Amino acid sequence: MNIFDRKSKLLQRERSAQRDDYHLAEFIKEEVGWRTADRVFDIKRTFKNAVELGASRGYVSRHFLPDSVEKVTLCDTSQTHLDKAIVGDDVKFEKMVMDEESFDFPENSIDLLVSSLALHWVNDLPGLFDRVMKCLQPDGVFMACVFGGDTLIELRQSLQLAETERSGGISPHISPFTRIRDIGGLLTAAGFTLQTVDVDSLTVWYPSAWHVMRDVRALGESNAAYNRPLRLNKDVQFAAAAIYDEMYGKDFPEKDSRGVPATYQIINFLGWKPDPSQPRPIERGSGQMSLKDLHKIDEILQDTKKVKITDDDMK
Repeated sequence: MNIFDRKSKLLQRERSAQRDDYHLAEFIKEEVGWRTADRVFDIKRTFKNAVELGASRGYVSRHFLPDSVEKVTLCDTSQTHLDKAIVGDDVKFEKMVMDEESFDFPENSIDLLVSSLALHWVNDLPGLFDRVMKCLQPDGVFMACVFGGDTLIELRQSLQLAETERSGGISPHISPFTRIRDIGGLLTAAGFTLQTVDVDSLTVWYPSAWHVMRDVRALGESNAAYNRPLRLNKDVQFAAAAIYDEMYGKDFPEKDSRGVPATYQIINFLGWKPDPSQPRPIERGSGQMSLKDLHKIDEILQDTKKVKITDDDMK
């Protein structure tokens, strides 16, 4: 099932890449890109061949260090974004124009594939996860983050209330997002092991709802679903801005100003391609103690035993 119009999304990204004021709206991608890179640093390994999928301006790759990643390939649909992409000092890099939905790398050729805030526009996520699994080397890492369902929840509710009032119904003005529980299922279905899924929530304060919508357009994150309305009536826009301010607005007396919050929910996930060297859970039923005896933990710890240490253990 095709939900998103990929051609429209490509045009939106290219237009945003050519904006002179793009740098004023990219702070969300910069922050999340840094957090994703920091998760890569937590893995004590030097990755020989990495890929940043949906790299845009290299929000993850710009933080890489040679002792963490030797070479990275940046892939994005926008050539303009790639031309302006930044990569960490002394890290080898290559740039390729490639669609996230149809990327193609040789089998078992990559040991790290990372993506930051790009995969939420992909129609066939199960197929993408399968392709990632195929191109990763054994014990390779797939690390990514996407916008979650509570992203821009304030704007979504304001638009729905405004359109109900002015038009007598609602239209999908904000793209649907992946749900948290779906990510774990996709990782399992693709065969990834040692999975981790967690959620961050970032709240950014804007002067008004108009500034929220301006930044969304500037980032190329406007709705690209096939069922989206072609235009949003001005009456609805003004009503939504007023409702947004009434429901969520807050005064800041110390700054003599007023603002509205915008929530960005970030779903982070990680999976490893299976390899015999990875730790495995012990067999079911091999435990030495029952959970019903958990209240006796103090007594059990007191029942210590001496274990003879051999010369091999001391090496």
